[in-house]
Amino acid sequence: MTHEELLAGTRRALTHRIATAQAEGRAPSLVAAVARDGELVWTGARTSVAGHAPDENVQYRIGSITKTFTAVLVLRLRDEGVLDLADPLEKHLPGTGVGEATIAQLLSHTAGLAAETPGAWWERSAASLRPELRDVLGEQPLKHPIGRRHHYSNPGYTLLGSLIEAVRGEPWEAVLRREVLEPLGLHRTSGQPQAPHAGGWAVHPWADVLLPEPSEDLGLMAPAGQLWSTTADLVRFAVFLMHGDDRVLSAESVREMRTPAAPAEAGDGERTYGFGVDLVVREGRVLAGHTGSLPGFVATLWTSEKDGLASVVLANCTSGVAVGAVAADLIRIVADAEPRIPEPWRPLPDVDQAVLELTGPWYWGTSVLVLRLAADGWVEVGPLAGSGRGSRFRPEGDGTWTGLDGYYAGERLQAVRRSDGSVSHLDIASFVFTREPYEAGAPVPGGVDPAGWRGLG
Repeated sequence: MTHEELLAGTRRALTHRIATAQAEGRAPSLVAAVARDGELVWTGARTSVAGHAPDENVQYRIGSITKTFTAVLVLRLRDEGVLDLADPLEKHLPGTGVGEATIAQLLSHTAGLAAETPGAWWERSAASLRPELRDVLGEQPLKHPIGRRHHYSNPGYTLLGSLIEAVRGEPWEAVLRREVLEPLGLHRTSGQPQAPHAGGWAVHPWADVLLPEPSEDLGLMAPAGQLWSTTADLVRFAVFLMHGDDRVLSAESVREMRTPAAPAEAGDGERTYGFGVDLVVREGRVLAGHTGSLPGFVATLWTSEKDGLASVVLANCTSGVAVGAVAADLIRIVADAEPRIPEPWRPLPDVDQAVLELTGPWYWGTSVLVLRLAADGWVEVGPLAGSGRGSRFRPEGDGTWTGLDGYYAGERLQAVRRSDGSVSHLDIASFVFTREPYEAGAPVPGGVDPAGWRGLG
């Protein structure tokens, strides 16, 4: 597909949005980028501090976006068969005191761990103050029962980083560089700042004056927030989070990262969390990515799979700029001004007649749903119109399909055939779907009244 540049009006709207954010948020500098259909299509920058001259290759600290990188490493270990996400931490990293928590619970912030470390504010304290895990976890590391609720935890990702080091036998950052950064070409992403990079600043809340923020090495907390990166690198990483890359993680595994794994907290609205990925709904649009902050810096990476868009916004101020909202607005501006043009419809090159036979309407009781054959050989089951239960199903090669999303995620779909080979009914998670409502002779649970349908006259 030929790549098309953004229209001049769209580019101006994007520039206006970040200019407004930088001016109203009083950020010393702000950089942003947008990717569409896998390609970087726009970058922008605003600055008021001499010497910064920011562009898409200047490093900013990205804070908790680091967690998404750490989660990728954990999913790689799972895909290699080294561990299972249901494994308790104790199996691979013994002696932490919270070994009953599973790896999946740590990834999704449902392990019940404290949000922060005990003692001094770890983001502004030297790494030498946290030489061991007990210094990160403290004497009472659990604030909630394990698995009961979503509670964002920085120490939880320290544990995941230590898990990676224990399994790989080398430092977290070395593993990250070899297994993620280098394969994806993220050459301007690093644990320590590399010139050119922005300096971190605090902006006085009631006066237009600045105070430099310290840039601490986070030590054991590095897997939770250490990284520095650029907008160019991060949009490349965002594209990977949408589509996968078999050198790092498959499309199926990054889709799993983007799948809600934790319930929304009361008051959070439509906001959930996957595996190292924040999931929000803005104006009906599902965004997946992460936000980040450390003293002197704020950052956001969002993707919209439906629109084929990704955005990154980085600023070098401790607070003041709502970069999450700005990054969401950048996606909205492009999606609204230049809607994604669908690929041309094409007929299937081949079709399995046994699957084609299953397409069309089916009934669960009196409710109708439709089975459609998708272009990729999968099948889709959903309501004939409006909202209702629906899922995509992946063929397993044995005449069954496994649900990938929606109500039937993980459930089995099977076409049950009669002795003559004709289809009797569909079985989806024990529900019997027939070609007619309460079809006579079909194995409908509870049976079908032999008198059939009737009026009340």
